[in-house]
Amino acid sequence: MSQGIVVDRVSFGWDRQRPVLNNCSLEVPRGQFWMLLGANGSGKSTLLKILTGLLVPASGTVTLESPFGFVFQNPDHQLVMPTVGADVAFGLAQEDLTYGQTRDRVAEALRAVNLEYLIRRPIYALSGGQKQRVALAGAIARQASVLLLDEPTALLDGDSQLELVQMVRDLVLRRSLTALWVTHRLNELDYADGCFLLEQGHLVDQGDPQRLKCALQERIAIKWE
Repeated sequence: MSQGIVVDRVSFGWDRQRPVLNNCSLEVPRGQFWMLLGANGSGKSTLLKILTGLLVPASGTVTLESPFGFVFQNPDHQLVMPTVGADVAFGLAQEDLTYGQTRDRVAEALRAVNLEYLIRRPIYALSGGQKQRVALAGAIARQASVLLLDEPTALLDGDSQLELVQMVRDLVLRRSLTALWVTHRLNELDYADGCFLLEQGHLVDQGDPQRLKCALQERIAIKWE
């Protein structure tokens, strides 16, 4: 099966004595939704930033299909325009589209995340979950084939968390997207095709998300006995 995301023996550290990532390799098959799981400080967000090009690895290589979309943990860090429609259109500025093409792309992307009715809504008037859906719409408007999501439910309430993960799952299925979702929430694994587990910069397990979920729940139970 062809790969949408490939990480090959990547290492990274702010200094040589304390690597954040140590010889990590993983592959996300094209058209699948995988999650990257680990405790705080395990290297999850660092790996995602390397995939986006925000950080450069000390060694190793990364490959992913383009274009890609990146959804931040805090949507306020990436939504820059005053209204929903303007923000989704902002990411199309360099594509040399006509006004009609831009309008159609924005409308189609907002339909995909069930927000077309809010196209003129000010960004400040949105809920956290709606803001994350606007960020997703921006990636869809740019026709991203890969989605990278850095703990996108961290600031959301329980209902909004489930709505967002279900929406990403549906987008992956309907549009044959490839998605890597960083999380530390075990319940989100129920929506994934596969899972990677990072511990202290090392990839220690991967595969069936339900198997990893059960193993981690048992480990937590033993820890607190």
